[in-house]
Amino acid sequence: MEIKYKVWIEKDGKVVFGKGRENILKTIDEQRSLNAAAKKLEMSYRAAWGRLKASEERTGMKLVEIGVHDKSMQLTGQARSIIERFEKLEKDVERLLRAADQDFQKLLRVEEKTGKTDGS
Repeated sequence: MEIKYKVWIEKDGKVVFGKGRENILKTIDEQRSLNAAAKKLEMSYRAAWGRLKASEERTGMKLVEIGVHDKSMQLTGQARSIIERFEKLEKDVERLLRAADQDFQKLLRVEEKTGKTDGS
């Protein structure tokens, strides 16, 4: 048995940020280009651009900037803060679920040994 989960942030029922958006931003940071990031992630440029723009609109903040001299794309400080906080949230959830998983494992071992369940 294993507890599964996905964490994302929504606003008005629409995705603002999640693992996919995090991957896009981190890859933009690494590649310095949305086009190169999309290729590396095996996504279309249009899909990557659409997700980036939707997140910017839904958060009301710029997540990327274009360099003045070299036209490279870079993350804003706000984007870096969102990534950092999202990673902390994921670690906190993982820690909580590991503890819950251990509790369920113990409970199931006891039920297997006794043949009893709460419903019997």
